[in-house]
Amino acid sequence: MTLPIGTYVVDTRTGRVGRFMGPAGPFVALRPVGGGREWECEPDEVRPATAAERISAATAYVNARSRGEVT
Repeated sequence: MTLPIGTYVVDTRTGRVGRFMGPAGPFVALRPVGGGREWECEPDEVRPATAAERISAATAYVNARSRGEVT
């Protein structure tokens, strides 16, 4: 899979939405929406996120930030 860095993707194992950060050995590195610690998964377990999934993830992050749960 060849995706531009920064593309919103879904980790199909967990349903988490993250941003594609590039290859990491045999895996791909993903970063949570809003930043944070990257995680890795198999390239075949990633798919591009839909517009609704991107909006939902961004909204969840903004709401958590407004409650003081993330900085």
